[in-house]
Amino acid sequence: MLFQDVSLLSVGFVLPPEIITSEEIENRLAPVYERLRLPQGRLEGMSGIQSRRLWKKGTRLSDVSAQSVRLAMQAAEVKPARIGALIHASVCREFLEPATACRVHHLAGLPSNAWVYDLSNACLGVMNGAAQIASLIEAGVIEAGIVVGTEDSRGLLEATLGHLLNDPNLTRQSIKPAFASLTIGSGSCAWLLGRTSLFGDMGASVHGAVAVAKTQFHDLCQSDTDQAGASMNPTMQTDSEMLLEAGIETGAEAFDSLLKELQWDRSSIARTVCHQVGTAHRRRMLDRLSLPPENDYSTFASLGNTGSVALPTALGLGIQEGGFHPGDRMALLGIGSGLNSVMMGLTYRRLEVASEQLG
Repeated sequence: MLFQDVSLLSVGFVLPPEIITSEEIENRLAPVYERLRLPQGRLEGMSGIQSRRLWKKGTRLSDVSAQSVRLAMQAAEVKPARIGALIHASVCREFLEPATACRVHHLAGLPSNAWVYDLSNACLGVMNGAAQIASLIEAGVIEAGIVVGTEDSRGLLEATLGHLLNDPNLTRQSIKPAFASLTIGSGSCAWLLGRTSLFGDMGASVHGAVAVAKTQFHDLCQSDTDQAGASMNPTMQTDSEMLLEAGIETGAEAFDSLLKELQWDRSSIARTVCHQVGTAHRRRMLDRLSLPPENDYSTFASLGNTGSVALPTALGLGIQEGGFHPGDRMALLGIGSGLNSVMMGLTYRRLEVASEQLG
């Protein structure tokens, strides 16, 4: 899909206060490591993830999402009354019903005529939500909209550690599917999109988006049964090796589609942001796409894989650190279990970012 009158106006994100290192996780798993004769440093060595963050116990997802929404509106100086859609798009949610977006909408003081709903698509939720809002803007239905997500990894991390420590039949082979769960982090991010002709030269022009679905690989990364709310205590099984290979090929097809859709060539892209999985994924993906790693911005070393908010937050942090310049063409390279890929092409102008660390 192509857009002529859509801009990403601002990014608002919130970082959790608690930091847990890969070394700390391995210290907790010391009995397992000793029994299976696994080397210390394996987790960071394989993933490149030094640490990840956690919300304080009792933190409500909707409270944090509402704060990310407020930060995005403050950064762009856009009043709540102008927001025509709010999509809550993280894997994590507070209820099976109503939509978590409902409480976020209420807390942020958004208008009653806004479209308000949840959307979930693994690590691609925020990217999917952004594409939907861009379509509403392009069609003239709304003038601005916000997609937001808040991921909480504490339940998954604690459930995984508990399973590994209490499974007497665990082997060096059977521990592998749990590895990815130990790389997951928490975070929150909101993107505010608006009609370019109304908001002027602020933000980044959103030129288009593409999607590729390879659903024959839907079983490579799966959680257990559907859960929501404070009792979420999921486990997840991931075939990391197969997921890496299939994900790279899915991403390669999506990137070729993006170049064709936008009529861009690789050499014209100044900056990229991949989904934040880990060292191997980033290296292999950029190599497969023939994109220079020095032009890519990553955050997984300190934040881990924060699911649907990983790429969106990385973009915000990259802008805060001065890594983007007016006129830069940007390719956002999203990959999610399922397998799905969503990629977007933008041109940077002056994108405002506001952030906060809780606690």
